[in-house]
Amino acid sequence: MSSTGPTLPQISRVTPKRDLVILGGLLALFVIGFAGLAATIGWEETMSQLRSLSFMQLLALLALSMVNYSFRGLRWHLFARQLGLPLSVGQNVLHFMGGFAMTVTPGRIGELVRLRWISRLTDWPFERLLPLPFTDRIVDIAAMGMVLGGGVVLSQSAHAATAIPVALVALVFAAIVTKPGLLARIVTFAWRATGRWPRRFVGLRRAARSMALFRDPKVILPALVLSLIGWTAEGYALYLLLSWMGADIGMATATVIFIFSTLAGGLTGAPGGVGGAEAAMLMMLSAQAVPLAIALPAMAIIRVTTLWFAILVGLLSFPVAEQFSKKA
Repeated sequence: MSSTGPTLPQISRVTPKRDLVILGGLLALFVIGFAGLAATIGWEETMSQLRSLSFMQLLALLALSMVNYSFRGLRWHLFARQLGLPLSVGQNVLHFMGGFAMTVTPGRIGELVRLRWISRLTDWPFERLLPLPFTDRIVDIAAMGMVLGGGVVLSQSAHAATAIPVALVALVFAAIVTKPGLLARIVTFAWRATGRWPRRFVGLRRAARSMALFRDPKVILPALVLSLIGWTAEGYALYLLLSWMGADIGMATATVIFIFSTLAGGLTGAPGGVGGAEAAMLMMLSAQAVPLAIALPAMAIIRVTTLWFAILVGLLSFPVAEQFSKKA
């Protein structure tokens, strides 16, 4: 494998028109799917459930989502400081929030636009910054696996056990990729198997090895705590929503359903997990004997107050981060 370092500006290249088209298409798909199911079970019953929620209840759901985003933004700042980036907590959180605007890109790779902003502000090359998003995503998956596993243990529902394989996969994946030497060998094996993109694989291998920097307990433990609080807040939001609608299935079970559907949506590879996450959530709510007249509006509301709210936060933060980085 060549030792020449990669340059990756193309990964974070912003194409607003294309991304807005993708975003609009996904939103249309979400609305059409909801409308089709609502028509099947009856619009009046579905709308009745939606109208039963107060403005303050919706604000509470959005506030819990902001807890998740804010705590994960602080985790991003923690990793950025450990990497040695001379940026303030405000700048790092802004970059993290702005990246949500690119959630709709395939594999969420567009979120690497955060690295472009950092590179402009610090003159650091992309290769040197790659461990930051890799570690952030890995800890996210590990935390979700831990919350999912804990929820399965605490849940009194037998159906929650179906999430155990997903939790195990998430934890095993996190365990593998947090071992820099092993991950570097896997990257080398992948390069030899494909025989293509040597410069990209060099960057990935170096990023894998440099991830050892984040294994300090003083860094990884607070990062995990922030992640656990953030994702638990989202599970609590689904629990509250179902309770308000008259379907109290318990917080542990609600958390399992939220985390499982989020991971399942991500495994589909669809931008934002649209389609897969919704189907998984409806399936698991149905397994809990939640009527479709409640499950459908609950699914729609929780997706609006999580995924689509995150994209809105990203769209509002994106131009600010872009403008500030250009002034550097």
